[in-house]
Amino acid sequence: MTASAGAALTGERRELLRRRLQALGFDEVRFAAVTSVARAGLAPWLNQGLQADMAWMELTKEKRLNPDLVLAGARTVIILGVNYGSPAERPALAAAAGETGKPAHAPVWARYALHADYHDTIKPGLAAAGRVLEELGGLVATDYRYYVDTGPVLERGWAARSGLGFRGKNAMLISKQHGNWLLLASILTRWEITADEPLRKKLPTPDQLEPTGLLCGKCTRCLDACPTDAFSQPGVVDARRCISYHTIENKGIIPRELRRGIGARIYGCDVCLEVCPWNRFAQASRRMLLSARGDIAELDLGEILALTPLRFAEIFKGTAIKRLKLVGLLRNACIVAANTGAADLLPTLQQLAEQASPIVRAHAVWAVQQLAGAASAQTRLAGARSRETDPLVLAEYEQGAGDLAAHG
Repeated sequence: MTASAGAALTGERRELLRRRLQALGFDEVRFAAVTSVARAGLAPWLNQGLQADMAWMELTKEKRLNPDLVLAGARTVIILGVNYGSPAERPALAAAAGETGKPAHAPVWARYALHADYHDTIKPGLAAAGRVLEELGGLVATDYRYYVDTGPVLERGWAARSGLGFRGKNAMLISKQHGNWLLLASILTRWEITADEPLRKKLPTPDQLEPTGLLCGKCTRCLDACPTDAFSQPGVVDARRCISYHTIENKGIIPRELRRGIGARIYGCDVCLEVCPWNRFAQASRRMLLSARGDIAELDLGEILALTPLRFAEIFKGTAIKRLKLVGLLRNACIVAANTGAADLLPTLQQLAEQASPIVRAHAVWAVQQLAGAASAQTRLAGARSRETDPLVLAEYEQGAGDLAAHG
């Protein structure tokens, strides 16, 4: 560090820094001292296997718990929030309730997915923030590191510690100004900046987490609304039952017992966010670091099920959805078709029962069974069944045959 190595940045100089970063498009700018890292929640969550197969969470555990392993000599975490909500928007609830005028089996997308990939659009703002740090603090590029939701940083813990919001019973950061609709980014820096106070001023020990549901009161709407009972306790998500995990991170078979709970959600899930009463205070997004992709919400389920690799790449280029890949999206679309009673798509689903990917074939078989009934599905899928060799897909056929025997 070439300058400002002495006294901590405070007072009007700190507020100048805050204003400069806000001017770049960050709706919230907060500061937390690295010495106050909260360690209490991550290890038990990992020890119980609640991360499912997200092995990278275990691999980066030590760095998440010790920022000095990410940036030696780090003294401050700058937490930046980008608001992606609008009080006028209720896409998930409206579509699920059939209020949008769309077909009854219109797929529902997580709200953040209806933008260009925020990792890409926020990153230039972070690069500009780094230049502000260099200008105001005399830093060099090696004096800070920044991440958009991808680095070994406990963003929600730091955000709560900085007073940006509180940890809700839905395990999300809830802001008094933005509700549940904040995307978080972080900058670790060697520059000592006087920390902002958390909402709860006194904690029993510095390394303890802020209490779960600090401003939730007796409300349990998020816990009660979860379609797959993914909360093992307030503030703790079991990824093995979470719709967002299964429709985005899980690259394989989605357990049969969870498929009905997915409903029309084709990518991610906002249910535990949408129902939160704090959203009534949410402010409209400035969208300076976001780029809307409302055209994605207009895609018909039949069009999605008929996607080719080329068409998938054309539509989802530059979005977070592209990382799901075509196989994952077709898998999810098969489940949505079954859950929304899209019997008109049975011919397409029968074709997908012979698609190249066994993951797609397995879920297409299930969808046909759900829509046509086990007996009719046997007839419709007889040819595909005779040619099937993959054990994952054969298991779906066997389960369908078992259902027929049980109810026949």
